[in-house]
Amino acid sequence: MQPLFAGLMGNQELTTPEPPKPTEPDQTWEHYELWRAVKRAIYTLPSRFESELIISGVLATDLFAFNSSLGATIEEQVIESLNKLRSVWDPQQKYSLYSFERQPQTFPDVVLRASAPDVKPQVLMGIELKGWYALAKEGEPSFRYNVTPAVCAPADLLVVVPWALSKVISGSPQVFTPYVINARQAAEYRNWYWEHARGGKGTDRGVSLSSVTTHYPNKTDQISDQAQKDAGKNFGRFARSKAMDSYIEELFNDKLAGIPLSAWQKFLLLFTEGQTTESVEAGLNALANRARIAPENQRNDLADKFREIGDILAGD
Repeated sequence: MQPLFAGLMGNQELTTPEPPKPTEPDQTWEHYELWRAVKRAIYTLPSRFESELIISGVLATDLFAFNSSLGATIEEQVIESLNKLRSVWDPQQKYSLYSFERQPQTFPDVVLRASAPDVKPQVLMGIELKGWYALAKEGEPSFRYNVTPAVCAPADLLVVVPWALSKVISGSPQVFTPYVINARQAAEYRNWYWEHARGGKGTDRGVSLSSVTTHYPNKTDQISDQAQKDAGKNFGRFARSKAMDSYIEELFNDKLAGIPLSAWQKFLLLFTEGQTTESVEAGLNALANRARIAPENQRNDLADKFREIGDILAGD
C-alpha cells in the first residue's frame, strides 16, 4: 500500500497552497537502487517478520497498553528482520559493510551505518521507525513527528509498522503492511496541514521552524518545529494531518484470525468499556453483521468467536 493524501479540506480559500508532493532521492544518486530495494524489503516485512515473543494471560484492561509496553521491542525486532532481509536489499553484497542499527534519542532512530569507521559515507540512509499496536483505542497511530524538514536527508523515510498479537489476546506479534513515506515530505505535509488545511476557528496557525539544517543531527540539536499556538497539544500528531487516512482505512480491512482488524478493534473497545450484558450482546451481533460475511451461518460463527474471546477476557 502506498501512502495516499487527503485533498483540501472543507471550503478552503483558493489561495491555499497545494499539499507537498511525493519526493524521493535524485535518480542519479549512486545509492538510488539501494534505497528502492530497502523500500521493497520494508513492504515484505509482513511475510518475513520474526519474533521470539509469546504473550499470554493478558488482562483485558491491559490490552490497550501494548503500544507503550511492547512498542520498543517490536521496533527492535523490525530492525533485526530488515538485516535478515539483506538478500532483498543487497543481493549482490555491495553493501556488506553496512547494516541497520538503532540510534535512540536522535533522528532518525534507525540508520544504515557502516561497521568500519574508515568507510565513507558512514550513513547511507535513515528510517524514523514507529511501531503501532493496530488494535489500540484511538484507531490511529498516536506518535508525534515534530522533526523539521531540513534535517531529513533525501533518502530518509518515515515508516509506521502496525502489529497485533497472532491470536488477538495472546500469541506472537504479527505485523501488517507498513506505511512508508519520505521523511522530509512527511514533515512538510504536517506543517502544511497545520497552517492551511486543518479545521477549527482562529487565525494563528503559524509554525516556527527549527534553525537546524544538518542531516543526521546530534542528540542535543533542537530539531523540532513548533506550532506558534497549540492549546490542544496536537501539533506533531502526524495521523491527525489526514495523510494516513486512506492507508488506515485499507489496513483495517486486513484480517486477523479470519476477522477484519476494524471488527477486532471495535470489539475490544466495546468489551473494555464496562457496558451492560445486554449492550455487549447487541454490540457483538452488530459487529458480526458489519463484517460483510454474507452467509448467515458464517455471521453466527463470527459472533461466536467474539463471544469466545469475550468469555476469556471476562475470566481474567
